[in-house]
Amino acid sequence: MIDYLRHMAIFARVVDEGSFRAAAKAMGLAPSRVSETVSDLEGYLGVTLLYRTTRRISLTNEGRMFYARVAEMLRSAENGLNELNALSLEPIGALRVSMPAFLSSSTLSTAIAEFSRRHPQVALSLAFTDQRMDLLSDGFDVNIRAGWLDDSSMMSRKLGECARALVVGADYARTRPHPKHPSDMEDWDWLRYKHRSDYTTLTSPDGETVKVLGQARLEVDSVDALYHLTLQNLGATVLPEHLAARGEASGRLVRLFPDWHLKPLGYYAVWPDSSRRENLTVLFVRFLVDFVE
Repeated sequence: MIDYLRHMAIFARVVDEGSFRAAAKAMGLAPSRVSETVSDLEGYLGVTLLYRTTRRISLTNEGRMFYARVAEMLRSAENGLNELNALSLEPIGALRVSMPAFLSSSTLSTAIAEFSRRHPQVALSLAFTDQRMDLLSDGFDVNIRAGWLDDSSMMSRKLGECARALVVGADYARTRPHPKHPSDMEDWDWLRYKHRSDYTTLTSPDGETVKVLGQARLEVDSVDALYHLTLQNLGATVLPEHLAARGEASGRLVRLFPDWHLKPLGYYAVWPDSSRRENLTVLFVRFLVDFVE
């Protein structure tokens, strides 16, 4: 039976996720491999655990009884890992983490690298994407989100803030009169980030607030793409400070209205209040907080 413990865990994940494809995505396996594993388990047990159709799966009576026992076994194993992590000087286990793609070369990524170095028995799976990922349905233990939280049902911890800057490609800037006020940029071309407001809001040193819409020339769903396309002199945009500074240092981007203020991005770690790996999750989040402070 020991040889089939992994098969049981995969079977339970299929039931939890509702399909072979969703379970495969959550575990980083091929759907065909997940299906074959469940079939092997059924062959070993001599019963059918799942009814399969082209649209959905459902548990047989035997599958329902078996799933209850397997789920209990997995909960006991998870609790055991949590207890060991609480007692052990060296944490063990696995964490799946999602974070915005534009943070792939940021201080937070450096912090995660250092965490991995210090805790070699923790297996980290990182998903870098600017699409907002769902903790439960996408199977993550921790999400790192940029912006400001609107979900109070999850545990969260603020990791810090990132300043933002209004920039434009250097060659594009040379084709326009130098703006003396943000409103002068209403007839400029702008590159927009899909997950933020169309308006760019700036506050002057004396408290004046101005919203600029501009001419939307291009919209993207990736901050890295936004940075690259701004370098191609397609217009103005707002970038996180570390990308704006990189482009400015290369001479390819020009910073506009540096004395005006743009609302910074807040960075948050978010996790379920009933995390499968509570102690390991909290250890990971606390490490990030201490590293970036």
